[in-house]
Amino acid sequence: MDRDDLAIYLHWPFCQSKCPYCDFNSHVAEKVDQDQWAEAFEVEVSRFAEELGPKRIASIYFGGGTPSLMHPETVDRILSAVRRNWSLRNDVEITLEANPSSVEVARFEGYKRAGVNRVSMGFQSLVDADLRALGRLHSVDTALKALESARSVFDRVSFDLIYARQDQSLGAWRAELTRALDLLPTHMSLYQLTVEDGTAFAQRLAAGALRGLPNEDLSVDLYELTQELCNTRGLYAYEVSNHAIPGYESRHNQIYWQGGDYVGIGPGAHGRLTLQGHRYATVAPKAPGAWLAQVRAGKAGEEPRDTLSSQAWAEELILMGLRTRDGIDLSRIERLTGRRVTEKALQGLLELAMIAQTGSQVNATAQGRLVLNAVIRALADRI
Repeated sequence: MDRDDLAIYLHWPFCQSKCPYCDFNSHVAEKVDQDQWAEAFEVEVSRFAEELGPKRIASIYFGGGTPSLMHPETVDRILSAVRRNWSLRNDVEITLEANPSSVEVARFEGYKRAGVNRVSMGFQSLVDADLRALGRLHSVDTALKALESARSVFDRVSFDLIYARQDQSLGAWRAELTRALDLLPTHMSLYQLTVEDGTAFAQRLAAGALRGLPNEDLSVDLYELTQELCNTRGLYAYEVSNHAIPGYESRHNQIYWQGGDYVGIGPGAHGRLTLQGHRYATVAPKAPGAWLAQVRAGKAGEEPRDTLSSQAWAEELILMGLRTRDGIDLSRIERLTGRRVTEKALQGLLELAMIAQTGSQVNATAQGRLVLNAVIRALADRI
């Protein structure tokens, strides 16, 4: 990515219901004034453009929440604001997350006319009973019909699945993932279920009511089976949880993992900006009403930004980069942050076959990815 390229993340915070495993900034609302929200997004796009100056947009991502609850006209207004303020790469990637229960072909066609060229669908499971346990409102049949609708409109369609679910056996996951692969996806995000603080699942776990979660050995077996089946079909893990046929990788996520610059707009949206050699972390107010009121009052962006220390910046580059198949470039980290990973730390992991190194390029091995958090800590703590 060119140094003047920029990504934009737009957070739509509203959902039809709150899933018990979800710790994202999402809120259930019966009615949303979309005209009011479109105007607020337009204002924020203009504000960031005025501050950052000329940039070329490489990727735009509508996340949430449930962005497929947005009217196509709302998406069109936001993207038109981006075009008025910045130039777009000819091959710009514009992704919108979609919930199978909140989409229809007509809405997809409206999104495409607005400029969306990639859709990411939250299937989460291909087992109806497990969808209910995950708090999802759609059925497997609804998901498959939504996938068919999306593919009739977009060339690039991805979907998500969650595995390592309650009482899920290795054989059951093999059958479910095989069914998913038989759908001939070009991109899938496959996440192991994690119980996040502040979620309904966390409350159930604390009360002893979330039973049947896999032990460590089964979790490893499920992960290794996932890699085996996806590799066989040519969907390689270009990141720990993301699999794609070469050429169909998510550009937006790659910008995150490679430490690129991105603007975060919307309630709770995070951003990373490099200005005059300093790395800044931005975050918007989480409460939808507070964010909207701040924007409408012309006070958005007044909260202080966090300046990342050279240590924190280097740690973030390691944390994000080692998740990818390509890994990290030690010389780039040193050039950007002035920090260097110690030879002792590298040598120890090389001897354990947890990492591989070619020149300044370092990536986690298959063995290292099984204990990736420990590998990251071993490097990030020694810079």
